[in-house]
Amino acid sequence: MSPTIHLAQQPEADELLGRSPLAVLVGMLLDQQVPMEWAFSGPYTIAQRMGSDDLDAARIASYDPDAFAELLKQKPAVHRYPGSMAKRVQQLCQYLVDNYDGDVSAIWRDVATGDELLARLKALPGFGEQKAKIFLALLGKQFEVQPKGWREAAGAYGEKGSYRSAADITGPESLAKVRAYKQEAKRAAKAADET
Repeated sequence: MSPTIHLAQQPEADELLGRSPLAVLVGMLLDQQVPMEWAFSGPYTIAQRMGSDDLDAARIASYDPDAFAELLKQKPAVHRYPGSMAKRVQQLCQYLVDNYDGDVSAIWRDVATGDELLARLKALPGFGEQKAKIFLALLGKQFEVQPKGWREAAGAYGEKGSYRSAADITGPESLAKVRAYKQEAKRAAKAADET
């Protein structure tokens, strides 16, 4: 049974995120310098433009890079920086093919601990410490991927009842709470810089 996801705030895009580990991983990759809903609707848009109802890591990795960049650049663009994000998506997919036979769920299927899963996520192209922790929290909170110590490995993003990131969004109300948290964090950081 696929979880009900509300990250894209679009039924078709959210349905894909709920059933496709690659789609949610690509959405997380795209989630930078654009509104979260735009990032997480990207996998659905890419699948549609590739003439499919799902994403396939091997197919994306082997796609002609210029043609793939054009898919992301079509209006409306998949990202604010569609060319560079096309490269990142293909790098991620190539890594998945090389290391996990293109099976995204193999990243977490046999892990024993949250720390082990975090290390695997941090090894993904385009995933630094923070993005890996947010994705780990998303897996634990919404996809029931909960190896021992997953909350601790995800840090503050793993806290129960928090509203810090995509991991905590289950609908419009929680989206508003996450946005408010992020705005407050930006204000606090700006105030700290000015002192």
